[in-house]
Amino acid sequence: MTISAVEAQALARDVVFTEDEIIVSLVDGRRIAVPLAWFPRLAAASRAQRENWVLLGDGEGIHWPDLDEDISVAGLLRGAKAAG
Repeated sequence: MTISAVEAQALARDVVFTEDEIIVSLVDGRRIAVPLAWFPRLAAASRAQRENWVLLGDGEGIHWPDLDEDISVAGLLRGAKAAG
């Protein structure tokens, strides 16, 4: 199985924040924790704005409507930071 096939199967089910991290729980039981600083819009957002998220598709990504921010699970697995 290639990495891209593993990424394609990875789907988010929940998102939580600590003071310094965003933690995405996947349907297969894995958790991805990345520095909140990687996503400046989320880092600058209020707690209410961060907690207002929806899953994209079946969980391929996460969208924050108040911030117009999208993060893909595949990107998180690759270690991709927000552009800019």
